[in-house]
Amino acid sequence: MKILVIIPAYNEQDNILKVIEDLKCKCPKCDYIVINDCSKDNTKEILEINNIPHINLIANLGLSGAVQTGYKYAWYKGYDAAIQFDGDGQHCAEYILPLVKEIEKGSNIVIGSRFVERKKPLSLRMLGSRIITAAIQLTTKQKIMDPTSGMRILDRELIKDYAFGVNRKPEPDTLAYQIKKGYKVKEVQVEMRERIAGTSIYSGLGNSIKYMVKTIITILFFN
Repeated sequence: MKILVIIPAYNEQDNILKVIEDLKCKCPKCDYIVINDCSKDNTKEILEINNIPHINLIANLGLSGAVQTGYKYAWYKGYDAAIQFDGDGQHCAEYILPLVKEIEKGSNIVIGSRFVERKKPLSLRMLGSRIITAAIQLTTKQKIMDPTSGMRILDRELIKDYAFGVNRKPEPDTLAYQIKKGYKVKEVQVEMRERIAGTSIYSGLGNSIKYMVKTIITILFFN
């Protein structure tokens, strides 16, 4: 299969080279594209100096807009599958091919999940994850153990859907919608690292609560 790794990046000057080296070492046959979401640090210069394939957005579109740009690129370039792979170094490239294998077996979406074989820790953040899991199960009858994982791969059909759909955000509510539409969603156990540098857009208790509430309302009432 022709695979594209989509790497959304916003202010990832301290992480992006490590991410690219990991991909080159662990998944050398995969193509990749960095979507530089109008970073304010030296991410753009690092990409250019190191000849890393990338697209520079002229305005900050946020995670959804950056990832959708990557899916449009994947669609027009004829890729069979595309995987969202964070630019902060938390995702591990050695798990890409196990996800690809599930696409080859017929899944439409495959999630790199931290909790297929391991229990979620008892924390406030994981409480939110548990509630989102319950909301998806209530509305779709399918239990997604790691609904907030940003490591997920789509087949060719859903590349087009995510590339051109107005509301196809890379979020749990979209997963619930696709399950209801009859698409096959699979989870594969992966390990993830902690962010080494920079700050997540979901950091802080207030942001986490807003994200969780918005996501749950969408899953329950607007899908």
